Amino acid sequence: MDQARYINKDETVFNDAQALMQLNKNLLLKGPTGSGKTKLAETLSETLNRPMHQVNCSVDLDAESLLGFKTIKTNEEGSQEIVFIDGPVIQAMKQGHILYIDEINMAKPEALPILNGVLDYRRKLTNPFTGEVIEAAPGFNVIAAINEGYIGTLPMNEALKNRFVVIQVDYIDGETLFDVIKNQSKLQDDTLINSIIKFNEDLRTMTKQGQISEEASSIRALIDLSDLATVMPIERAIKRTIIDKLEDTREQQAIVNAVELNF
Repeated sequence: MDQARYINKDETVFNDAQALMQLNKNLLLKGPTGSGKTKLAETLSETLNRPMHQVNCSVDLDAESLLGFKTIKTNEEGSQEIVFIDGPVIQAMKQGHILYIDEINMAKPEALPILNGVLDYRRKLTNPFTGEVIEAAPGFNVIAAINEGYIGTLPMNEALKNRFVVIQVDYIDGETLFDVIKNQSKLQDDTLINSIIKFNEDLRTMTKQGQISEEASSIRALIDLSDLATVMPIERAIKRTIIDKLEDTREQQAIVNAVELNF
């Protein structure tokens, strides 16, 4: 199974993202949860042969989470000294790697201005913990991902957003989704895969009508569902991977109805 590739019938999504990276532009991947934003970033990392350092944003994100922290270390002579352990931002800058900032709009707005100099033409940062000035090595790129409108997210600061070029990453369907399930899950039964795709189309329709939340029809959930379908009945696989994740009983019942119609 090829676990590392992003697939989309709209080839401009990947091709434009790669071109922007080669132009040293900051890339903002915008789309619903589970639509493949992280997979796209991983595929860019693999294609460009540049390792990726990841920051997972939350309301608890602070400067230490981004830049690193001081700690006490015992040296070869047996005495102790204070050293600074580089965080993901500084590691990526020094090594000319990719920095991936996931769910950037989950972070408190006051936590991110420290990255302004990293994200503009300067590609430079003064470490507030050590005073060291870090200039990004050639090859350094920034990719951020954003899920708009979800609980816990905040409107993205315009000054920050203006430092990125945006690519919309939507859910995939049809033959493209068939290829993803076939290549990235353990399920190889074509008939069952086609039934899962039809079931997912119903979920997407219910999502658009506001009957269920978007994560119920995510690619991530479908891959898990397809894996489980190789070791248990499809109805139970759907219960484990989709239905039981939802807290709203009306959403759960809507999916139960879709299961009965499709399987």
